[in-house]
Amino acid sequence: MDLRQMRYFLALAEERHFGRAAERLHMAQPPLTRQIRALEDELGTPLFVRTPRGVDLTEAGAALLDEVPHVLALAQRARERTQRAGLGLVGRLDVGTFGSGVLDVIPRLLARFHAERPEVRIVLHNQTKAEQIDALRERRIAIGFNRLLPPDGDLVVETVLRERLVVALHERHPLAARARLGLADLQGEPMILYPQQALPGLAQRVAGAFQREGLALRLEQEVEDVLTAVALVSSGFGMCVTTESAMSLRLPGVSFRPLDCEALADIELACLYRREPPSPVLAAFLEVVHGFAR
Repeated sequence: MDLRQMRYFLALAEERHFGRAAERLHMAQPPLTRQIRALEDELGTPLFVRTPRGVDLTEAGAALLDEVPHVLALAQRARERTQRAGLGLVGRLDVGTFGSGVLDVIPRLLARFHAERPEVRIVLHNQTKAEQIDALRERRIAIGFNRLLPPDGDLVVETVLRERLVVALHERHPLAARARLGLADLQGEPMILYPQQALPGLAQRVAGAFQREGLALRLEQEVEDVLTAVALVSSGFGMCVTTESAMSLRLPGVSFRPLDCEALADIELACLYRREPPSPVLAAFLEVVHGFAR
């Protein structure tokens, strides 16, 4: 019994007349009669009895009528959902994120995508750079966001935006009285670097800038994320070079000052995904990302 036979059966069961059912189905009466007989033969029981005014349901036909509308409705729902999935309107998007990335841009991108496609489930995974790369290759995430990503033949890396770097310091520190700070101002000051990861990140970039300018870097602490770094600044533990989006943390006692240093002027936020045709959901999300980048 296929879906076409179910539709034929339902039309005849509701019309109780072969002629009217055939007209409703936009077909001739003889083919409809043959299809109903074939269905009865397959099920091994009569479904209709002829009457002077048309047909009536047998007990078996009445039992089938209880089920067929639900089956047809379920099939229609499956068809529509499949079509919507093919258009990227339903499904799941697994996104790799990291500490400071969730402070500004990434949530805005996700909110814009969710507003356009509310039936797509968004699942976030807080991961280091190396973990994101592994998760992409193992297909545990569809896209990741990070900074200072190394080139990789298997992955596409695209810059989403460049974000200005600033210095976070305690509001009672003498340097907080200045409008801007240079890298030389930070020489000898206790510095908190992040993230401490296997792959090069902001910490290595800051250390490299100090070295190129012949300045002494006083490393006070290495931490894994921006929140810990700024929290240590709040407690008077030291200073850190961080992204402008970290200013949204607003921890007590923390001031932020622009950093005048060509080597540390800004840092890119990039997305990375597998170098293959994207799924409909990922393709739709990339449209949002590319629109933002433009």
